[in-house]
Amino acid sequence: MTKKILVLDGHPATESFCGALAARYAEAARKNGHEVRIAKLSDMSFDPDFEYGSYRNVKPLEPDLEAFWADLDWSEHFVLAHPLWWGGMPAKLKGLFDRVLLPGKAFRYVKGKAFPEGLLRGRTSEVLVTADTPGWFFRLVYGAPIKKEIRSQILNFCGLKMKAYSWFASLHGSTPGQREKMLERAARLGARAI
Repeated sequence: MTKKILVLDGHPATESFCGALAARYAEAARKNGHEVRIAKLSDMSFDPDFEYGSYRNVKPLEPDLEAFWADLDWSEHFVLAHPLWWGGMPAKLKGLFDRVLLPGKAFRYVKGKAFPEGLLRGRTSEVLVTADTPGWFFRLVYGAPIKKEIRSQILNFCGLKMKAYSWFASLHGSTPGQREKMLERAARLGARAI
């Protein structure tokens, strides 16, 4: 079954291994007949500061944020590729989510209910993370907090049911051969696009 897939390269640099993983995923998904759009955080120009501290008076979205929202709204499957920085996501990526995933668009509060309703429900998502920290250490010692945040407080919260979370590590000190195997793994993920 063909899907409409949005792949977000969530690295703020124009060239990164994270971006290479996103591109390899997208290429494999296209080859399998899916309709794929790619968004690159590094190409987007916007103020990442939510600023107002309230959803009652939000500033208008810049054109790049409007375009990203249109692509997200179009998609049936959202793929986020991002680096692990200081145990979390880059500030610009967090700013993208702060600014775009707004009530009335991505979720809405329902009177009498403790939790909002995700307005992007019926869609799926998956996450590709690049890191220097070995996966076993991140899970056992740190408790994988960014995985919990992205799954429960961002994607699932908005209705983008997270189906997979893939860890690509350790990048620091990895050989070209090891990196190629990681790229091949990203291609396999794209070929089977959930």
